[in-house]
Amino acid sequence: MEEFDFIQSIKPKYYRQSSVIKGIGDDAAILRHTNNDIIMTMDTMVENIHFNEMTTAPFHIGYRALAANISDIAAMGGKPVSYLVSITVPDRWSAEELQEIYQGMTALANAYHMDLIGGDTVSGEHLSLSITVLGTVNNGKARYRNTAREHDIIFVTGTLGDSAYGLHLLLNEQDDAASQYFIHRHQMPSPRVSFINQARPIERMALNDVSDGIANEANEIAAASDKGMLLDFDRIPYHDLLAKNSPDNLYQWILSGGEDFELIGTVPPEDWDRLMEYAKLTDTKLTSIGKVVDNEKFNGKAWLRYQGQLKILDKSGYTHLKR
Repeated sequence: MEEFDFIQSIKPKYYRQSSVIKGIGDDAAILRHTNNDIIMTMDTMVENIHFNEMTTAPFHIGYRALAANISDIAAMGGKPVSYLVSITVPDRWSAEELQEIYQGMTALANAYHMDLIGGDTVSGEHLSLSITVLGTVNNGKARYRNTAREHDIIFVTGTLGDSAYGLHLLLNEQDDAASQYFIHRHQMPSPRVSFINQARPIERMALNDVSDGIANEANEIAAASDKGMLLDFDRIPYHDLLAKNSPDNLYQWILSGGEDFELIGTVPPEDWDRLMEYAKLTDTKLTSIGKVVDNEKFNGKAWLRYQGQLKILDKSGYTHLKR
């Protein structure tokens, strides 16, 4: 399929967002927003780094790639509205497989009423997918990592380690009925957009999405806020079936597995009950896992209480360009 024929094949028949003045079909897209701040995020997924053909079908490549970006919008307190896709396609990928990648994105985009408004398609040696997502948030109401304060409650949504365990099952070709929940969590994650938008009335909340594991994300909040993040391992939520694995695997998957695309954040104690109500309204599991402290010894780092001892929680998720 020629490039322009392909572009025509993925061009939406109409745009859901009234802010889209011009979408696919010109040199660039035009959006118009007056009462909101615009959030922009971009992630790149590369074959044999973020996915491979053994664990990820083309549909799921597109789905997961868009989910990662939507999760970033949620972590900023926003609502995703549109996206652009730049894809590098090797010759060995068929036109049908390429369409399946876009079908995966479309399936998730439809759930959030998002519009595909542009991008680029080129040939290359390895499949690479770069997605830019645009979102909106009420003026001055974005959530930042640097707003954690002393006495705040540290929380996470959902359960952690599910995606890492799902990948483990796929790599070991354990694809039975009992494995499907975890495989689904790995291949088709659900960003927490509804929950965080329901929680807009809460004035202050530091947030980060769990893409690289909470060992990384908690440290990022601690560093940005110059506060200490004290986490209690025994309070971190995980699925009961993970407990059948070795303690070392459990520890690694929960803290460093990543790609659950849940949220970790902090909220003032006086807002905790309200946040729990918002979680119930959106059917979101919400768990308190620690507290924020302001102490010269602890500030700027995450700490973990594990097996009766308090220790520094080093960043341990996957980090690109790490040597």
